[in-house]
Amino acid sequence: MSHGPFRADQLRPGDSYELSNGHPIHCLPTGGRGARASSVGSSVLASDPAVESVGFDAGFSPSPDVLRAPDISVGNIPNEPGWVHGVPMLAIEYADTGQDEQDLATKLQELLDAGTRYIWVVRLTGPRRVEVHQAGKKMSLAHPGEELRAPGALANPVPVEALYDGEVGREVILRNLLQRKGFDSLEAVEAEGEARGRVEGEAQGRVEGEAQGRVEGEAQGLRDAVVAVLTARGFAVGDDLRTALSGAQDPVFLRSIVQRAAVAASAEEILTAL
Repeated sequence: MSHGPFRADQLRPGDSYELSNGHPIHCLPTGGRGARASSVGSSVLASDPAVESVGFDAGFSPSPDVLRAPDISVGNIPNEPGWVHGVPMLAIEYADTGQDEQDLATKLQELLDAGTRYIWVVRLTGPRRVEVHQAGKKMSLAHPGEELRAPGALANPVPVEALYDGEVGREVILRNLLQRKGFDSLEAVEAEGEARGRVEGEAQGRVEGEAQGRVEGEAQGLRDAVVAVLTARGFAVGDDLRTALSGAQDPVFLRSIVQRAAVAASAEEILTAL
């Protein structure tokens, strides 16, 4: 392809174009299925303990005549206006009905050539699968039931389904948010609370006291998990919410509150649920 006349600095945020070798590439709106899937995937990746920055349709310009906006980008996204110089460490593309395969292939190669370490292409047509692209390596496929890894970009493996299935995604988000606060998993939170309650019950010298202490310890561990998840997401946990949490005693109910905290729009939503 001959060199086109356009430069990235001639485009502005909101323009519906990318650039390849100076040529404009018209970017069409995403369909409903792709929008839902990418929303799940971006939340999963943003929650990973190693991730500091995630962008949705962020524009990257590794050279003056190239501007590419992956559906989801991980890493190298400064909190500044304008196009991002360079490329993300990990890029995710969602390919659905009507995908321009030639442009997608060009886009992937431009990102890899400029330094992107991993690109995952989530195929939403036909059997679900993810294409894994890395510079200098043959493309590989990952299927439902398998995990994706991006060392240096992500701390945790990502189940293939977590990139498009909301239920699986919420479980991964919860795990990641708890890890950000020092807990390996929700089960680890419960076990720690139970152990603490058992010790307190034993100190009372009664079998029933030990059992009661174990239940209360589990509940307290889950209350701590609610606070940990909310604060990991950047929400302030006020005294009113802490007071409401202290009144919740049922571990089953509290587990549902922990899971809700991972996707709630605000801390007030959790307060209302209590």
